[in-house]
Amino acid sequence: MSAYIVYDNAPLGSLIRYSDGTPKPPARFTRKLADWERRNGLGRLVRKAPPRNRPTYSAPASITLNEGNFSSRGIILVTVMCSHSVDSALSFEIVERPAIGMVRVLQQVGDDDELLHLAESRDAAELWLAKTGYRNARLEDVTADEVGADVVEGRAAA
Repeated sequence: MSAYIVYDNAPLGSLIRYSDGTPKPPARFTRKLADWERRNGLGRLVRKAPPRNRPTYSAPASITLNEGNFSSRGIILVTVMCSHSVDSALSFEIVERPAIGMVRVLQQVGDDDELLHLAESRDAAELWLAKTGYRNARLEDVTADEVGADVVEGRAAA
């Protein structure tokens, strides 16, 4: 499926796989493998940005995936994020949607929401929020309506 379908149908917190369709090269080809890994991966959907039209430029809608964190002694040092525009040539797949009862910790970034954390319960989300100290974050429950969006127009969305 295209990034546009992910943008329209996947809720924040979904696990998204993207690929260019080429086979993975053998590990001995380190440069080819590194290049392939840049175009093929897995990440959690943390942001959906609408199209932007400015007097000097315009940008299509985009999705941002959190591909992982590098940490030391329990402290996150680097977060790897990757943004894809909806007109990307890559193919995307919704691997997993957040389950009913999970709680998103969201922060307002400009006009958009950004997912900071996806917790198993409200108690876990409140504990995470207290530990990290985000002041402007809010909690949002995953509802049955979002999970029910697995079927779109009579066919499976993921």
